[in-house]
Amino acid sequence: MSDAPVPLLSHGPPETVLPPEPSEIRAALAAAADSDDPVGAVGASCAHWPLSLEAWAALGEALESSAATPALAYAAFRTGYHRGLDRLRASGWRGSGYVRWARESNRGFLRALSGLQRVAAAIGEIDEAQRCALFLLQLDPGWPPPDAVAGPDAEV
Repeated sequence: MSDAPVPLLSHGPPETVLPPEPSEIRAALAAAADSDDPVGAVGASCAHWPLSLEAWAALGEALESSAATPALAYAAFRTGYHRGLDRLRASGWRGSGYVRWARESNRGFLRALSGLQRVAAAIGEIDEAQRCALFLLQLDPGWPPPDAVAGPDAEV
């Protein structure tokens, strides 16, 4: 354990903002959503841009909405979550501080984490669902924002 003091900022924890996804990824995901096979099209986007948080979140949501087994949605959301942690660390996040929904570029990560929470609960992985719920509140104390994706049946 370190004897170094923990700096307390008078304005609260730091905020991390992820860099935005390239426009070509967003365009491909928009086209995939309108395709005859959204799961396949979004999956192709994940294969083409494996670091895209938006793509992994969209794949989890597409799988969650389809008749696919929940384990597939769980895997996609978990991949987006872990890729997101890597991206957060590369952006200066050190395990604490805000990652807010209000910053559009953070939404792929937060959608993946929220999806992981939902699917974990659906498959009986209650401890993980609770950890995800707590983590979402730590990252954004206003969670869930009214315009967040809440699942396949959500009205946005």
